[in-house]
Amino acid sequence: MKISGNTNQYTPSHKGFWNNKTVLKGLEKISEHGTTFVAATTLAMAAGVRPIAINLTPNTKKENKEYATTNSIASGLIKFAMVEAIAIPVEKAVKNIDKTPEKFLSEKAIKTLQGSAKTLAESKNYKFATQVIKMSTGLLTAIPKAMLTVALIPIIMNKLFPKKKEEKFDSKIYDTYNPVFGADFNQTQPSFKGGISTKAAQGIGKILNNNSVQNAVKKFSSKDADIARNISMATDLLLTASFIHQTKKSKEIKEERKKALIANNVISTGVSLASGFAIDSLIKKNTQGFIKKFSEINKNDPKLPKYIEGINILRPTLIFAGIYYGILPMFSTYISDKLDKKD
Repeated sequence: MKISGNTNQYTPSHKGFWNNKTVLKGLEKISEHGTTFVAATTLAMAAGVRPIAINLTPNTKKENKEYATTNSIASGLIKFAMVEAIAIPVEKAVKNIDKTPEKFLSEKAIKTLQGSAKTLAESKNYKFATQVIKMSTGLLTAIPKAMLTVALIPIIMNKLFPKKKEEKFDSKIYDTYNPVFGADFNQTQPSFKGGISTKAAQGIGKILNNNSVQNAVKKFSSKDADIARNISMATDLLLTASFIHQTKKSKEIKEERKKALIANNVISTGVSLASGFAIDSLIKKNTQGFIKKFSEINKNDPKLPKYIEGINILRPTLIFAGIYYGILPMFSTYISDKLDKKD
């Protein structure tokens, strides 16, 4: 018997934080919009916390600080814009499959992915598969994100840190098409009502109907607690490599600033991934105890898989964001500046 996703008629065995309506609703939203949550957190940290940390760095060239600040803001804006354009339709598509799986999936796929769960939406296999698909949009768009970020840096530099008139970056070359602010972008932004999410749901359905995909999901679904962390790490590595390549090619970024800008990104990514992985692994052990108690208290709630999925997205997102945008900027800006001065 299929249980409606809105059913929540059970008597809580515990009152307070563990089944607080606001907390549960928040975890459900994070589960459904994991990529959006990560991008929004990144934008807030990249445009606020990181620039403050960079500008508090002592004994560092002013222009290196300006480029590091601009890079942070540009990358946050581009990542969020890409999520709005790509990840949201994918998230809506998955929600369509949640509601009417028989419309998009074969009977065999539903049976295989559902397993012993009461409904497909409650299945650990299904949640693992769809979460990988949703989170992978960031990985698949890493290269275009790097290209757009490098293209946006001179524009933001010109707005935030205007130089003498003859040194100003000529943004007129972007008048016909600006990847973030241009008129053409606004005119051609796709509508996400109906059609796109349905087409995307059909595409995702084809992926999940594949026998090899179903076998892989059954094999790796026990690693669901690491999805967000591992995909985020892979995305950051690809994004940094692409950024380095695009920065070297750029004719608009000053040659004498490229070395410090690249070094800043490499140091930030390397240290944040190493330290973030270690801290996340340590915290995850304690999180498992939390999830066990949380699951016991909310065991009769049909949305429990969504809540757990939300926890597994929230944990690494806050850890990596705190390290990368709050702690590391002063260190990476200072070291990259010193490397730059060696030439």
